[in-house]
Amino acid sequence: MQVRGLLLLLVLILLAATAEAGKNKKEKAKKDGSECEDWRWGPCVPNSKDCGLGYREGTCKDESKKLKCKIPCNWKKKFGADCKYKFESWGGCSAQTGVKTRSGILKKALYNAQCEEIVYVTKPCSSKIKSKSKAKKGKGKD
Repeated sequence: MQVRGLLLLLVLILLAATAEAGKNKKEKAKKDGSECEDWRWGPCVPNSKDCGLGYREGTCKDESKKLKCKIPCNWKKKFGADCKYKFESWGGCSAQTGVKTRSGILKKALYNAQCEEIVYVTKPCSSKIKSKSKAKKGKGKD
């Protein structure tokens, strides 16, 4: 009978410890959280060069915060890292300019970024000519 009482006491201690841990997490979330709902966020500023890890500053009334952020090193600098676009397929190569073009429609603007609704990108036409069939070897008569 003493074993059963000891187990009950142990279970009660564990439940109390778990409840206290949950309470501390809630208090921490309230302390870190903000009552303000109208945050204005600036662009992601890389720590060095023009891509990689960095930070973004936000303000709301009298409060300010810094968030960690990352700018991919293959981002389209012209559009900003916070503007996400859905691009069409590349168009045909222009013989006059030697470039091909495609457009992108704004899919998402992160952190209230000011983004253009439609953007256009160009790239040089490929100088390689892809062959449609490969030469076949060794299938002749002996």
